[in-house]
Amino acid sequence: MSRSLRRILLACTLLALAGCIVAEPPPVVQQPPPSPPARVEVAPAPPGPGYVWVPGHWAWRGPRRGYVWVAGYYVVPAQPNYVWVPGRWAPGPGGYVWVEGHWQAR
Repeated sequence: MSRSLRRILLACTLLALAGCIVAEPPPVVQQPPPSPPARVEVAPAPPGPGYVWVPGHWAWRGPRRGYVWVAGYYVVPAQPNYVWVPGRWAPGPGGYVWVEGHWQAR
């Protein structure tokens, strides 16, 4: 492996670790802002067996960006018995926090 490639890999690793260390907690809001109306999406044919359609959805990206549309996509779940749970507002200390969509065992 060349010296320059090793330096690039080291720099990427350090940047990734720095991002983990300085991660900010999700912002707390007193009242969740209303989400925009859902968009209608038609799922295309799956690209192969085992793929699951994750529908398009609005995701909260903070008070500066607000809601952002995330288009639907196909993905193979990490485990065969996992289901997609859409993002949602959850009550927390002092208000509500946005919980990103995630995979969960049935």
